[in-house]
Amino acid sequence: MPADNGPPPAVPPRPGEAHRGSLLFRAPPAPVTLGLIVLVSAALAALYWPRIGRPFGEGLLLAFAGPALVACVVTTPLARALGGRLEFHRSVFLVFSVLLLQLPLAAAWRGAEALWPRVAPPLVLLAPFLAGPAFWFRHLTLYGVSRSSHARMLPVSLLHPLLALLGLAAVLPFTASALEATIAILPIAFVCAVGVLTAADRPIEREFHASGVSLIRPLLNHVENRDEEATRTLEEFFLRSAVLASVRVSLLGFVRSGRVHVSVALPAVHPGPFASLGASDLPRKLSRLLGPDAGTVLVPHTPCDHDLDLPSRAEVERLAEASRELLGRLAPPRSGKASPLVSPRPGSLARAQLLGDVALVVVTQAPQPTDDIAYSVADRIVREIAREEGLQVALVDAHNSYVEGQGDISFGSPAARQLEADVRAAVVAARAAARDGPIEVGVASRAGYSIGRDGIGPEGIRALVIRAGGATTGYVLVDGNNLVLGVRDRVLPELLGVVDVAEVLTTDNHVVHEVDGGINPLGERYPAELLARDAKEVLERARADLGVAEARFATTEIADVKVLGPGYTARLLTSLGDTLSMFARIFPASLALMLTSSLVIALLLR
Repeated sequence: MPADNGPPPAVPPRPGEAHRGSLLFRAPPAPVTLGLIVLVSAALAALYWPRIGRPFGEGLLLAFAGPALVACVVTTPLARALGGRLEFHRSVFLVFSVLLLQLPLAAAWRGAEALWPRVAPPLVLLAPFLAGPAFWFRHLTLYGVSRSSHARMLPVSLLHPLLALLGLAAVLPFTASALEATIAILPIAFVCAVGVLTAADRPIEREFHASGVSLIRPLLNHVENRDEEATRTLEEFFLRSAVLASVRVSLLGFVRSGRVHVSVALPAVHPGPFASLGASDLPRKLSRLLGPDAGTVLVPHTPCDHDLDLPSRAEVERLAEASRELLGRLAPPRSGKASPLVSPRPGSLARAQLLGDVALVVVTQAPQPTDDIAYSVADRIVREIAREEGLQVALVDAHNSYVEGQGDISFGSPAARQLEADVRAAVVAARAAARDGPIEVGVASRAGYSIGRDGIGPEGIRALVIRAGGATTGYVLVDGNNLVLGVRDRVLPELLGVVDVAEVLTTDNHVVHEVDGGINPLGERYPAELLARDAKEVLERARADLGVAEARFATTEIADVKVLGPGYTARLLTSLGDTLSMFARIFPASLALMLTSSLVIALLLR
């Protein structure tokens, strides 16, 4: 097996960058945020002075920066002691966010005091007024990202506002009205926070009978460190809605000197739903579970969609067990005929390569958008080709031309009918181009990429070269989610300088979704010219590895596999959309209600 040659030299890893990237948003490093906390604290302190007859530095430390910094340090262990979890850099960022929320409110208060001194509440009531939004925002955050328990997170949520109130009392003595305002405002803030959380939970609770907010922390833990307990929690959520399906698993093996040199694993499973949950990161999982007996393992995308996402690692292990059994059932081919990868006509959706008893068929709609193909379409094609031509079909979805929301092929559509006709024609063309003679196979791989930096998954780039039928065919498989439209056309010319026929494929691995921006198609983060360079280099090493081999194929069906099933992804996305819509409406309304109520209380107590 060719050795991996390490990370791309032209784009070295960045210091401190996590391998997986970040989920939607990453809090800044703690030292940066701590500096910002001091600056915002100084701005808040400036709004109180010169009305307070104490040195500015003393007031800044006692009433603003000091309580904030103590809250930064204490929040994390206090949350942990109460059964939650909040990393230090998130604790620091939470404190900074609270101060940033308070600053314009304090400025508006002082502006009103300057314009209407007889009407505006006294400065001593500003501290209770600011404690409300601080408590409200902290509780919203901690309930979601630390632990979904109002009772346990209540002391942690109150920590910063109470410290700030005590610190300010040291430089601006509290009055009875200030105490009364505090007692009245904090419960209002709590009720408003609970209202937001309850409303945000309703869409997922209604559709899936589970708290969506309570899944935020497990999701963070799973993405950041693949926490076992978090993974189980998320899998349990998906398993509640799972349905049973019969799943086809196929394996195309190339045997050299009595051992499998290359395995092309073709499970009819979609590599989702997300991160490393269930069938996500399927190429790495299958490669590891198949072990060294499978040689170098390639897991291209098979024609199926999110209906066939697996919800748990147990189902992936069933898949791997079936694939291992297929390794022992790979029988020598009855025919010695083989062809290069051929197309029946310009613009065909399918190209085929005959390898003894097997037709390896690659489907792409490029240069038009190309995405998931419904399993029902592929299943019909595979069964009919087997019946009509007497061939096993290894059907691959190249998944290599991305435009959002375009390129799916559904059952009964004109594209599905065209695909069926093109596959038949491609198989006939491959048979016509086939010759007797040995098959030579070579393989190479390159890893070391970063999902966050490059948009490429842990399996990196793998190349398979097959010399057969008087020509050399190269397949480059990139572990990622589709290629940005046009990138394929920039990579292929480089490959055709190495082999006679080539195609570039992606795995559709949904592990790459766990970064800022979500979808993360290839070409957005890693430049096309670098991808072309790397693909060519790996293909050249695969060609240098060429050796005589036999193409062997085996297939089976696994009954009663748990999958997410038809419509699950649409239901989940709809519920998430409803949650975001609900949150976008209730969040500002809740804040406005809390601030208005707090202001009324301050006016009544002035």
